[in-house]
Amino acid sequence: MDERPISLALKIMALAMFLFLLAPLIVVVPISFSGDSYMMFPPSSWSIKWYGAIFRDGKMTSAFWTSLLLAATVTAFSLVISLPAAYALVRLKPRGAELLSSLFTAPLLLPTIVLGLAILIVFARYGLLATFQGLIAAHLVVTLPYAVRVLSTALATLPLAAEEAAASLGASPFTVFRRITLPTMRSGIIGTTALCFLVSFDEVVISLFMTGPRISTLPVAMFHHVEQQADPLVASLSVLLVVFTLVVVLVVDRTSGLAKTFVK
Repeated sequence: MDERPISLALKIMALAMFLFLLAPLIVVVPISFSGDSYMMFPPSSWSIKWYGAIFRDGKMTSAFWTSLLLAATVTAFSLVISLPAAYALVRLKPRGAELLSSLFTAPLLLPTIVLGLAILIVFARYGLLATFQGLIAAHLVVTLPYAVRVLSTALATLPLAAEEAAASLGASPFTVFRRITLPTMRSGIIGTTALCFLVSFDEVVISLFMTGPRISTLPVAMFHHVEQQADPLVASLSVLLVVFTLVVVLVVDRTSGLAKTFVK
């Protein structure tokens, strides 16, 4: 099938949308190199002192390590839970599979603030507020729908011929899953890992309901810092987070390719 040429108007519209999405960086990046004591654009002087101030800020560094550990833990749990769930929905196809799939992805339909308030009310009864375990459970509510959806899509697009051939030669279902299914799902698993990690690491609304004086994540620490101070430290930290996200995306692209991972 011949592909239709992209019209000039569509190219201009796409370029305009890219510029609109990237416009905040035009302001944030210069401010991050400001030598001023408060945010102003354009800066009256230039310096990298605010990048150094990030590492001298105990609250920010502590919140960063908390977010990093939290995102890694949530990602691991998301894969352990969603992989067998996706396999059961796609390969075993139990009765009511479509209903179960809709139930797993239901949290994505709710506004995050409503979901956060509901989690606050439920978790308060069990003493999970401002605890690391509570943060893990709360973030899993958000990451699991993405994980189940991506892995289900990856499984649904895989051919069954290799799995059926291995089973016909006497391989057990677990061996077929371990030796055939998992390797062919490599791109989907990598994409799920990256997506769950970034979603958990950047989550701020639900974390605001779950954190407290005893524990805080990096997005929450940044939110409170902006409330109390108007210096360019958060702008510098935002630039570092953008770079960090780009590194994750590049790793996914180098290992499995973005098109293979997210486009089926």
